[in-house]
Amino acid sequence: MRKRPLDIVVISDVHLGTVGCHALELLQYLNSIDPKIVVLNGDFVDVWNFKKYYWPESHMAVLRTLLTMMTNGTDIYYLTGNHDEVLRKVSSLQLGPLFIRDKLVLDLNGEKVWIFHGDIFDISMRYSKWIAKIGSHGYEMLILLNRLMNHISIKMGKGKVSLSKKIKDSVKKAVRFIDDFETTAIELALDQGYDYVICGHIHQPKIRGFENEKGAVIYMNSGDWIENLTALEFDGEEWNMYKYKEDDFIPNERIEKLIRSNGTKSLIQEQ
Repeated sequence: MRKRPLDIVVISDVHLGTVGCHALELLQYLNSIDPKIVVLNGDFVDVWNFKKYYWPESHMAVLRTLLTMMTNGTDIYYLTGNHDEVLRKVSSLQLGPLFIRDKLVLDLNGEKVWIFHGDIFDISMRYSKWIAKIGSHGYEMLILLNRLMNHISIKMGKGKVSLSKKIKDSVKKAVRFIDDFETTAIELALDQGYDYVICGHIHQPKIRGFENEKGAVIYMNSGDWIENLTALEFDGEEWNMYKYKEDDFIPNERIEKLIRSNGTKSLIQEQ
């Protein structure tokens, strides 16, 4: 497979180190692109839910792939989120092509792009962190239940379904929180004179334009690699939302065998 050249890729909420992470799918995606810049926009490694006994080879393979990308000339910006907030203590660190930051501002074709995770808008993160942590464990259990249900559903010839998405869509408070989150990001971007604002955190991929008397701004959210398996891509001229599709890649079972036998090099050759 020929790698797609890209200027910038924004990925958020991967949650490496948790059972809900789709590391194999992310690994395939990373090996299919050749970006100049990769922005890991928060919650890349889930420090909150990290367990010593759970770190599959596929999760390590994702890190190796990113290291290989840096060796080949890709700059990687790791922006801190709430699940990896421990890195905020070193958020001015640079190690060669690796930059750890809390936010990132880019000038692209004369337009200002503001990128940050977005947990600063979440009151539960700021004032009741223990409630948020309990909620994250519940979310992880829901993802596990969802995977079991989807396995049975596929065996029965039916499609996949997202339990958490159905719950979010049906609960008015959750819907209102997402709307408020997006509105707050848009208003702040307008006040600061940004043309684009890119967030993560709420696991809701979206590209949305907004305009009022203050000006115009485009809000984007890169989604996540727990449920939606999405990323934002900039090709030098415009932004697009990438959505992972199983049919575009080799089966996961084959990937796992390749990683166990020869590592990510064999994966690249296979694709």
